[in-house]
Amino acid sequence: MVVATQSLEQLCINSIRFLAIDAVEKAKSGHPGLPMGAAPMAYVLWNRLMRFNPKNSKWFNRDRFVLSAGHGCMLQYALMYLTGYDSVTLDEIKNFRQWKSKTPGHPENFVTEGVEVTTGPLGQGIANGVGLAIAEAHLAGRFNKPDCQLVDHYTYVILGDGCNMEGISGEACSLAGHLGLGKLIALYDDNHISIDGSTDIAFTEDVSKRFEAYGWHVQHVEDGNSDLEGIARAIEAAKAVTDKPSLIKVTTTIGYGSPNKANTAGVHGAALGGDEVKATRENLGWEYEPFVVPDDALSHFRKAVEKGAQAESEWKETLAQYKSKYPQEAAEFEQLISGKLPDGWEKSLPTYTPEDKALATRKYSELTLNALAPVVTSLIGGSADLTHSNLTNLKVSGDFQKGQYGNRNLRFGVREHGMGAICNGIALHGSGLIPYGATFLVFTDYMRNAIRLSALSEARVIWVMTHDSIGLGEDGPTHQPVEHVASLRAIPNLTVIRPADGNETSGAYKIAIESTHTPTLLALSRQALPVLTGSSIENTAKGAYVLSDSDETPDIILIGTGSEVQLCVKAAEVLSGEGKKVRVVSMPSWELFEQQDAAYKESVFPKSVRKRLSVEAGTSMGWCRYTTDEGASISVDTFGASAPDKVVFEKYGFTVDNVVAKAKEVLG
Repeated sequence: MVVATQSLEQLCINSIRFLAIDAVEKAKSGHPGLPMGAAPMAYVLWNRLMRFNPKNSKWFNRDRFVLSAGHGCMLQYALMYLTGYDSVTLDEIKNFRQWKSKTPGHPENFVTEGVEVTTGPLGQGIANGVGLAIAEAHLAGRFNKPDCQLVDHYTYVILGDGCNMEGISGEACSLAGHLGLGKLIALYDDNHISIDGSTDIAFTEDVSKRFEAYGWHVQHVEDGNSDLEGIARAIEAAKAVTDKPSLIKVTTTIGYGSPNKANTAGVHGAALGGDEVKATRENLGWEYEPFVVPDDALSHFRKAVEKGAQAESEWKETLAQYKSKYPQEAAEFEQLISGKLPDGWEKSLPTYTPEDKALATRKYSELTLNALAPVVTSLIGGSADLTHSNLTNLKVSGDFQKGQYGNRNLRFGVREHGMGAICNGIALHGSGLIPYGATFLVFTDYMRNAIRLSALSEARVIWVMTHDSIGLGEDGPTHQPVEHVASLRAIPNLTVIRPADGNETSGAYKIAIESTHTPTLLALSRQALPVLTGSSIENTAKGAYVLSDSDETPDIILIGTGSEVQLCVKAAEVLSGEGKKVRVVSMPSWELFEQQDAAYKESVFPKSVRKRLSVEAGTSMGWCRYTTDEGASISVDTFGASAPDKVVFEKYGFTVDNVVAKAKEVLG
C-alpha cells in the first residue's frame, strides 16, 4: 500500500505514528505498535472532541485523558507535542526514555505536566479513570445548578486487551456501571495482540458482553484503522448516553503500516529496526526525515491552543455568572479546587486524656473522621464492604449512588484493588478532594500495586487499614497481618502510622490531610487501647518521641508501636520499681521519625544507650535499625493463630511479664 497523496487528516495521523516510530527507534526501546494502531482514534478524540488547553494543563473543567495502556505512551507524548503542550517539546520526544526526560517509559503525572495519572501496570489507568469520573460527578452533584453547569467535563480512557485481562479493571468497571457514570468514555484498542502473541491463546471472552453486563453502553467500530467518521459518531453517541459509562470497542491493527511486523507480537514491545522503519515509511508514503512533522499537520494540531483558550475563557464566564448568582457555593467551590484547607480546620481534631474510656484506634479513627467531615468537606471515601468493621461512614452525608453524586460515602463493595486505584484517580483529579479507602490491613495484599502507585504518583490518599495485628483474634492467620506493616514501610513516599491511642490517631489524620504529595496509611487496632500519658497530636508528627523516662541516662529503651506501647509503659513501671532506669519511646511512624533532624533523633535514641527492645505484634524485620546490635525484638516471625485475641497475644509473648523478662535479658 503506497500512499501517493495524503489528506490533511492522514498527514496528522501519520505524524503521530512516525513520531512514535522514530522516538522508539532512537531509544532502541519502547512500544511502537499501539501508537501506530491507535493513532486514528486518538487523533479524532484529541482533534475533534476533547476539550483541553495545552497552555494551561491545570484548567479545572478540562476533559481528562488517561492512557491506561501506558506502555504505548509515545501516543500521548506525540499528541501533547503536536497540540502544543510546553512540557513535551520535540527535544523531549527525541529524548524518549532517557535520564530525566519529560518522556519516560510510561506516563508519569509527577514528571510530565499534562499527564493526569501515572499508568503502566495494566488496568490501573481505567480504574483511575473511574476515580476521575467519580470526582467529576461528585463536584457536579454538589455545585451544579439547573441554570449553571459549573462542573461539566468527560474522562476519556484508551485501554487495551491487557487492561481488560487484569482483574482490577473488572472491579472498577463493575462499580462504574453500578454508579452510572455517564461522563466516563473508554475506547478499547481491540488489536488482538499481547506480548505472548495473539490473544486467542488466553483471552477469547466477549468483552462487549461483559461490559454490557456491567451496565455500560457498548458500541463497536469495526474499522479503527480508517473509519474516522465512525469513531467520531461513536464518541458523540457515547456522550449522548448520560446514565451509563460507555465502552467503544475499536478494532485496530497493531503496528499499522509496518509491512512485516503489523499484527504481530513483534511490534508490541520493541523498536521496528532500521530496515522495517524504512519499509514502513515507503508503505505509508512518508517522505519526511525522522522527527520531522509536516507544517500543515503541525499547524492543524496547534489549533488546539486557540480552541483550548476559548474553551477556558467560556468556562471562566460561567464561573463569573455562578459567583454572581451563588456566592456562598462559589466560595466553597474555589476553596475546594484550590487544594487549600479551611482556616483552623485542625481545631476539629479530637484530643483525649488518660481518664477517657479506652477505645480501639479504629474507633478513634471513626471519631476523627466524623469530627473533621463537617469542616474538611473535601474528605470523601469508604470501605471495601467492611464499613461496620472499618468504621469509616461519615454521618454528615448519605451514600454516593447513581443520582446522589453529591454524597461523600463511597461503597466500593468487595473490590480492594479497584478501590485503591479509584482513590488514586479521585486524588489526582485536581479538585482538592481527599479520598480515603478502607479494609483490613491484611488485604493490602490485594491492593498493593495501587498503594505503591499512590506513593509513586504523589497522591494524597488516606489508607484506613484496621485489624492491624494478631489482635484480630479468632479469624486466624489468614486475616492476621504479620509482615504487612514492614512491607508497607518499604514503599518509598508512603507514610505508615500505627497509632497507640486517640491522640496519636488524631495526629495521624493531621499528617495525612496536610501531606499534599504523600499518601498516608493508618494501621489501626481492633482492640481497645487506653489513652497514654504524654501522647499528643504534636508528638505524633515527630514519628517517635519519649513517652516516659527516668531521671538519669536510661539503662534501656523500650520502643513500642500501636497496641504494644501500653505494654512498654507497664513493663517500664515494673522495671523502674526494681531499680532499672527505663525510657519508653512511642514510635508510630518510622517515616516521620526519619524526617527529623539529627539532634532530635539523638535525643530520642542516644547513641550511648545500646540496650534497646522493640515491641510490635508483627515481623521483626527492619527493627535492627533502631534496636542496635545489643538490642532485641518481641515480634511475630511466623503466621498467627485462631483464638481469642488475649490468648493469641499471650501465646506470642505480648504480655507485660514477657516484656519485663525480655528487657532483663537485654540488660544481661
